[in-house]
Amino acid sequence: MLAVETNKLGKKYKSLEALKPLDLAIEPGEIFGLVGPDGAGKTTVIKLLAALIRPSSGSAKIFGQDTSKDPEGARRYIGYMSQSFVLYPELTVSENLDFFSDLYQVTGDEKKKRMVELMAFSRLGPFKGRLAGKLSGGMKQKLALSCALIHTPKLLLLDEPTTGVDPISRRELWKLLYEIWKQGVTIILATPYMDEAERCSRIAFLNKGQVLLCDKPENIKAGVGFKVYQLEVLELQKAYELLAKSQIARNAGLFGGHLHVHLDKPEQELAGMAALFRQNGIKVISQKQIEPSIEDVFLSLM
Repeated sequence: MLAVETNKLGKKYKSLEALKPLDLAIEPGEIFGLVGPDGAGKTTVIKLLAALIRPSSGSAKIFGQDTSKDPEGARRYIGYMSQSFVLYPELTVSENLDFFSDLYQVTGDEKKKRMVELMAFSRLGPFKGRLAGKLSGGMKQKLALSCALIHTPKLLLLDEPTTGVDPISRRELWKLLYEIWKQGVTIILATPYMDEAERCSRIAFLNKGQVLLCDKPENIKAGVGFKVYQLEVLELQKAYELLAKSQIARNAGLFGGHLHVHLDKPEQELAGMAALFRQNGIKVISQKQIEPSIEDVFLSLM
C-alpha cells in the first residue's frame, strides 16, 4: 500500500489556481521533498494531504484512507508541523508535550513512554521545565517536531521546518529527521532550500501550483542537457548582469561568490563570454566545469 496517493488533486481559491491537478505516488519509507519558491503551492499540497483543507478536484489517500471521505481516518496516520507551529509559550516543554498527547488521545503507560522517548530523542530533557516561550528558535522547532510525533504517526508532514533557524539548528533538525526516517516513518517536507532537496530520496519541483519535474535528485542532475561552468570574477554583479543581457549562456546565476553559467555549446559560448568580459574590463580569476547541482537544475527550470 502506498503511503500517499493523489489523483488529479487540485485546489482553487476563486480565480486563483493554487494547485494544478497533481498525481503523486509516494512509497512508505521515502523522504519526499516539495521544492520551490514562495507561492509555488508547497503549503497547499501539505495542507491537502493533512486533510486541513478540502480539494477543489481530485483526491488524496493516506495509507488507503481518503482525506475527503474519511479525514479523521487519514489523520490517524499523520504527524503535521506547520510553518508557524503553535506552541504554548506560557507552558513548559513537558507541559506542551503533555497537552499534545492529550490532544492525540495518547494516555496511560503509552503516554509516559512516549514522553520519555521524545525527551531523549529531541535532547530537550534538561530543558523540560523551561517555558516554551524562552526557548531558542532551534529548540522550539525540536519541541514542535516532538509534539507532532507524540502519537507515533506513520507519515510526517513538515511545512518548511527549518525556515528561520540558524545553520547549526538546521543540521541538528536534519539529524533528528534521519533518525525518524530510520524508524520507518515516511516524511514529506516542503522546503525552499536546494541543499535540503539533495537530502531527499525524491523531490518534486513546484512553481505556480504546477509540478515541473519529479524524480530522484541524482537522476535529475544526470539528466540535464547542458554543461555547468563556475566562474570566479572581479565585479561579480556586473558580470552577471552583462551575461543576463547578452543571452550568450542558456542561464546565469549567482552562487555565493561565484557565477554559474549553463552552456549548450561550451566551446563557442566560452569564447563569447571571454570576449564580452574583455570588452567590459572584467577580469576572470578562475573558470572550471562542475557537476550540476539541484539549484542549477531549478534555475534552468525557472
